[in-house]
Amino acid sequence: MVELPDLARRLLDGKNFATVATVMGDGRPQASVIWIHTDGPHIVFNTAEGRVKPKNMRRDARVAIAVFDMENPYQQAMIQGRVVAMEHEGADAHIDAMAKKYLDLDSYPYRQEGEQRVIVRIEPEKVALME
Repeated sequence: MVELPDLARRLLDGKNFATVATVMGDGRPQASVIWIHTDGPHIVFNTAEGRVKPKNMRRDARVAIAVFDMENPYQQAMIQGRVVAMEHEGADAHIDAMAKKYLDLDSYPYRQEGEQRVIVRIEPEKVALME
């Protein structure tokens, strides 16, 4: 595991969108735009069971993440890492906190009936920056 540089941490913890790429069963990449932050050493995001991301990450823990500054898109962090945890406990509260960060709403407005949320923790292994 590598320590996240200050710029990467600032971009991840700011109100910036990120793209996460996972690996499909046939080796093709799959990319999704996500809300993101850090918990200190890990990169953290939230998804839901039944989507392709959790299935891909359980089969192959390797991911790539790109995040850029919404105010200056030339400031970027590209991160390669590995999923180290996928947790259901606290995931509903976590997606509500992310809705507060990104939408200034107290609860996540896109929740689907019966969906089970998942917190994903990524251990960074390689970080490249553009400043």
